[in-house]
Amino acid sequence: MTLQDRQQIFAQNVALLINYIYIKGFKCTMGEAFRTEEQAAIYAKEDKGVRDSLHCKRLALDLNLFTANGTYVMNSAIYKPFGMYWQSLHPDNVWGGCFVSKSGKKRQDGNHFECSDKPQGE
Repeated sequence: MTLQDRQQIFAQNVALLINYIYIKGFKCTMGEAFRTEEQAAIYAKEDKGVRDSLHCKRLALDLNLFTANGTYVMNSAIYKPFGMYWQSLHPDNVWGGCFVSKSGKKRQDGNHFECSDKPQGE
């Protein structure tokens, strides 16, 4: 499967996720959908991301979640139903609320949704 094929699957899944968010009574806006390699390096140095970010391949998106009355949601736990839905859409989808660092520490990034560039089984 080519990168373009994976990006198209990712885009379709993002559309489904955004629709699901609205069905559940929340609202959202798009956060970072593309990141340059230079920005990824800066974030990695600041321990705010990784150098090989899937944002650089257009396979990751940060969504800003809002309640029905417009309150910005910052708590990763509130994103959990959307993260579980995201992961149900495709076996290669990963929700940032499930991230674990190399040291084994859970790292909360609840507004992050990605599709692996390495399909399961490879």
